[in-house]
Amino acid sequence: MANVRRRRQDRRPIEASSLKSKIITWEPSEEFIKNSHVINTPVQTMYIMGDLGPYGKLGHREYEYVLCTIKVDGNGVITVKPDFTGTKEACQIEQDGEKREVWKYTIENASVQVQPEEEEREQRVFRDLYGRHKEYLSGLVGSEFEMTLPGTLRLFVNGEIVSAQGYEYDNLYVHFFLELPNQWSSPVLQQLSGVTQTCATKTVGWDNVAYFCYPFTLEMFFTQGDESEDSLAQWPVLYFEVLSLDFWQRYRVEGYGSLVLPASPGLHMLTIPTWRPVELGTVAELRRFFIGGSPELEDLTYIRIPSTFKGERLSRFGFRTEATGSVTFRLYCLQQSKAFLETSALRQRMQSVLDRLGGFSQQSSVYNVLESFQRARRRMQEARESLPQDLISTSASTGHQSQEP
Repeated sequence: MANVRRRRQDRRPIEASSLKSKIITWEPSEEFIKNSHVINTPVQTMYIMGDLGPYGKLGHREYEYVLCTIKVDGNGVITVKPDFTGTKEACQIEQDGEKREVWKYTIENASVQVQPEEEEREQRVFRDLYGRHKEYLSGLVGSEFEMTLPGTLRLFVNGEIVSAQGYEYDNLYVHFFLELPNQWSSPVLQQLSGVTQTCATKTVGWDNVAYFCYPFTLEMFFTQGDESEDSLAQWPVLYFEVLSLDFWQRYRVEGYGSLVLPASPGLHMLTIPTWRPVELGTVAELRRFFIGGSPELEDLTYIRIPSTFKGERLSRFGFRTEATGSVTFRLYCLQQSKAFLETSALRQRMQSVLDRLGGFSQQSSVYNVLESFQRARRRMQEARESLPQDLISTSASTGHQSQEP
């Protein structure tokens, strides 16, 4: 069975209708030759020898000649050298010595064509072999998977705070926490915040870089409600602040930043710029340098939209800030939902919010498009409400008349 499996050329899964292994490629393409021409490929070699000694001197090594060399590599390609004679001239070997004898021979393919019965039997062997292998793999993996409830999206984030660069002071560390919007929840034992280790910076080019390589894991659930059928779900936001620690154990705020978790699964490398609040005058900078401490945010959600804000417009007029460095994140995102399985199996049109969330994996800019559409729709409704009622009725009647045939 091991030899039969080794004969398979292509590494793609073999279907039941095409379980026929090709041993010899009679007309190889250029791409096939390039792929097969690999250095240090495992090769097995067989030599067909001929004893061309005179009568009575058989068995001597000096009269042994190689008539044909057959090589089989790990990809199942058989190389015969010299090639089969066919319509070509016969191969010849000229002996050394006084008589200078010349031997001519031909190489023919004497393999018998595979009969239909033998081919069907080989296909049955392949079906049985791969069926047993599939059952073996299924037994190793098992079937006890934890599935999400219908109407629920499960989001895993295996993240890493890679580095922080471009900051003024040394010995940096990062404090972060995750904010869950409405209809999002997390397991009881899930930690939604963390603090990295204190890391000294290293000069790389023009920047001082602190390499944290701090891993963290986040798991959360989005539960679809009745009010979310026509609305766009908000994604969790990761807030973080970068701080520095000096010799006297005094800390300074180096920068604030926020990160919306990616809506598409897969690997994401994100570099987020940060900022910090500043005060006017040199006294504040002197206090920051000698005593430590600097203006801080009481609520880190003020980095984006505060959690306590309930109005329509948020004004930051008079709030002075300055740009600082940046923090690099590496995020591996996984999404799990029964809606994905149903959509993949039935290939139907996506209808629910969870299906649309899965569709956003293909194009992350859909959020920006929908938000722009919602803003334009609100502006149109406000403009319509501000118009006089008689003008609206007149335009509506005019539009009705224009539709008549």
